[in-house]
Amino acid sequence: VLLQASGGGMVQAGGSLRLSCAASGRTFSTYVMGWFRQAPGKEREFVAGVGRSSVSTYYADSVKGRFTIARDNAKNTVYLQMNSLKSEDTAVYYCAAGSIWSLRPSLDHYVYWGQGTLVTVSS
Repeated sequence: VLLQASGGGMVQAGGSLRLSCAASGRTFSTYVMGWFRQAPGKEREFVAGVGRSSVSTYYADSVKGRFTIARDNAKNTVYLQMNSLKSEDTAVYYCAAGSIWSLRPSLDHYVYWGQGTLVTVSS
């Protein structure tokens, strides 16, 4: 599976962005999808995950209530709608595909990774 993330950019605090991640191949619907982020000097961290059918979603506490993850299996795409952005949301955002759904998500659960898209939130 090849993943291509897009939609990053610069936005003021309180603003919104929507990230997209397009996947190649016919097996997109068989994967659990997730978004991770990595800020400068920090480790990559989980942001949000969605199950194979969009029914199940899970969020890091830091983004709960502000971010929404969704997927469109017909379009082989997963989205991350980010509202009420804060300066601490500044990071490179990565989409990932994996086979394990867990409420304790780990980088190890995800096998395929996109190239990342930079989100910069100015205060």
